[in-house]
Amino acid sequence: MNNNSTDAIKGDILVVDHHLENVNLLFTMLSQHGYEVRQVNNGRQALQAAQYDPPDLILLDILMPEMDGYEICRQLKAFPETQKIPVIFLSALDDVWDKVKAFEIGGVDYITKPFDLPEVLARVEHQLTIVRQQRQLTEQNIRLQQEVQERQITQQQLQQLNQELLRSNTDLEQFNSIVSHDLRQPLTSINANAQLLAIKSHRFLDEDSKQCVNRILEGTNLMDQLLRDLFAYARLGGTDTTKFKATDCNLVLNQALDNLYQAIEKSQAIVNHDPLPTIIADRVQLVILFQNLISNAIKYRREETPQVNISVRQTDTESFFEIQDNGIGIEPENLETIFKLFQRLHSLQDYPGSGIGLAICKKIVECHGGRIWVDSLPNVGSKFYFTIPQLK
Repeated sequence: MNNNSTDAIKGDILVVDHHLENVNLLFTMLSQHGYEVRQVNNGRQALQAAQYDPPDLILLDILMPEMDGYEICRQLKAFPETQKIPVIFLSALDDVWDKVKAFEIGGVDYITKPFDLPEVLARVEHQLTIVRQQRQLTEQNIRLQQEVQERQITQQQLQQLNQELLRSNTDLEQFNSIVSHDLRQPLTSINANAQLLAIKSHRFLDEDSKQCVNRILEGTNLMDQLLRDLFAYARLGGTDTTKFKATDCNLVLNQALDNLYQAIEKSQAIVNHDPLPTIIADRVQLVILFQNLISNAIKYRREETPQVNISVRQTDTESFFEIQDNGIGIEPENLETIFKLFQRLHSLQDYPGSGIGLAICKKIVECHGGRIWVDSLPNVGSKFYFTIPQLK
């Protein structure tokens, strides 16, 4: 189509007819109805015009000197630049075989002379509507192909990133394992020798020496706990949610309480809980989550017997857990920072620990797509809340 056409022009039409009166009639009629009309009177000019600036539609007379309409159409269909231009034949020939031949050569329609102007307009508009729809489909297909290619490239990039991430996670696991062993082995040796020294030399050590041995044992135990917590925190980063399974939280809680048996017995803590739901989650991580929150409730207790109440309510989208204690509570200015790594609010002498437990809790909940927060009053107690989304 002519590149100089404007939005008001409905289509670019090339009229090919050696009868000047037919050309003038079609030019006047089509121009008045918003079409841009070009006109030629022989086959050679028609082929040149169509190849130089392909129109949207060609109205082609059959009976012309030198080259008839059939031959012109054949040559148009032979060139890639012009083969898709729709051709409507114009002819005084009304025989069915002439019409069949016109369609066989590649014509899309056939108008019999003398012209019926409304019929010409209707057939022209019909073909141009098809042309516009085909162009829209072509443009949409091109866009779709581009989007498909872009998505394929993105998928390939994601696959590469996933493979790199898997390799990195594997390397990190191996690194953690090696570093954990290399760092903890000397601590284990120091701790074992300190215990042996305390046992064998107990009668020969004065009180200051015994305190030194005890500080060595306490220090190595604390460092070992710190390393174990750090490596546990690092491993949480590579959680694969596709491996989550249906997990009975009652069994999870029982496992956590079994792990805390000595602390519960020593403190005489009372743990009450609602019937807990079965959710889609990582069972091991949930055990750690409950264990850390209950352990904190027991550790940061007041003189009275520690009490822990666990409740839950469910919606269509998530399970909402609450773990309430009657401990020492948390100052308001510390509520926003306690879930960060190494956030200790008390001295090691008063409350021993690594300062990583709540950071691990936060990371576990976030790995499950949930949220965790706390409400607390000093000398009253704390309420820890966390949510786990309902996965299908």
